[in-house]
Amino acid sequence: MKFQEIKFTDNNAKRLYKDYINRVKSMIKGLNKENQQECLLEINSHIYEAFTIVEGNEVERLLDVFEKLGAPEFFLRELVAEKKLEEATRSFNPVKIIKALLFNFSNGVSYIIFFLLYLSLFSFVFLIFAKILDPHKVGFFYKKDHFFVLGRYSSDTVNYQPFEQLGNWFIPTMMLAAIILYVLITLLLKVTKYLKNKK
Repeated sequence: MKFQEIKFTDNNAKRLYKDYINRVKSMIKGLNKENQQECLLEINSHIYEAFTIVEGNEVERLLDVFEKLGAPEFFLRELVAEKKLEEATRSFNPVKIIKALLFNFSNGVSYIIFFLLYLSLFSFVFLIFAKILDPHKVGFFYKKDHFFVLGRYSSDTVNYQPFEQLGNWFIPTMMLAAIILYVLITLLLKVTKYLKNKK
């Protein structure tokens, strides 16, 4: 179903309505076309239903409806943030996910935690570049009951190189670990969002 503007006979009512709808459109412009259409239809439906119940001239009735709905800049903020997150997790696009999480910071601590989890994935990228730049001091070093190092060792006196466990497999392992963790965190974010919406 496509959004269609409500018809008014009073020109002032038309202007008020168009101004309100333009404010709504401005708030939802960051969403995909489908979600924009869904939001517009829902708000338009609320306006139409409330408008038919209220008595008085068109301008008074419309102002009463807008007062009950509230300013789009406030009541749409959380809805837009949720929709952005939904779009981002569906696409698995890391840039969209980070932007959506930043947009959702005010909607709960869980979004901040997820943001930090995604940021932690950059440590794998850092390790990959560190291995390329300094292959002898970066890796997965392990000696039973003595030490465990994932990353770069800084000691110049001790040479951990003989205890490097992954060798040439370090970079592919870090890439695979980052991808697996990224998918798991994104799926966990989807599940968290789904459970939150069910409440």
